[in-house]
Amino acid sequence: MYDSDSERPIPTMERNLPNILVTGTPGTGKTTTSEMIANVTGLQHINVGDLVKTKQLHEGYLAEFDTHILDEDKLLDEMEDMVKDGGKVVDFHTCEIFPERWFDLVLVLRADTQPLYDRMEKRGYNQRKLQENIECEIMQVVLETARESYAQEIVIELPSNTVDDMESNVDRVNRWIEAWKTQHGK
Repeated sequence: MYDSDSERPIPTMERNLPNILVTGTPGTGKTTTSEMIANVTGLQHINVGDLVKTKQLHEGYLAEFDTHILDEDKLLDEMEDMVKDGGKVVDFHTCEIFPERWFDLVLVLRADTQPLYDRMEKRGYNQRKLQENIECEIMQVVLETARESYAQEIVIELPSNTVDDMESNVDRVNRWIEAWKTQHGK
């Protein structure tokens, strides 16, 4: 694999199992899908939002957006050893902060605005946060960011409107992992 700007090889990590990043606008089903993938495949689920809170990998709290201010350096330092051997399903709404070498597959979950709105409203998101996230989904912000941050062949857009969608996505990932293992002699 080559860096598109310089045509130099992109370093990859040798691992026994793949690492998968599950990303998308808040409310698209990242955590549920990641947990389902972990249960079916045996990969370990890392919920980055929870990790940031429990390990205090942030610089404080921004009340108007109801979110923590991420300390990217602390997060990346914390996660480097976690992902090096593979076998992880990483779940986070932001994708561009992670090194490309960490992931073999990047799933961008997408949801129609009505189910997305309903999910965020049920979570008690304030109006400003709700509106911003709906606009991000409409404008495909996470999808475009993933496409800009990772090799095109590893970025997959998946619908995540229903439980059936999620189950289908998990089945597809499971088949992909089996193919990855065969391709890598695992």
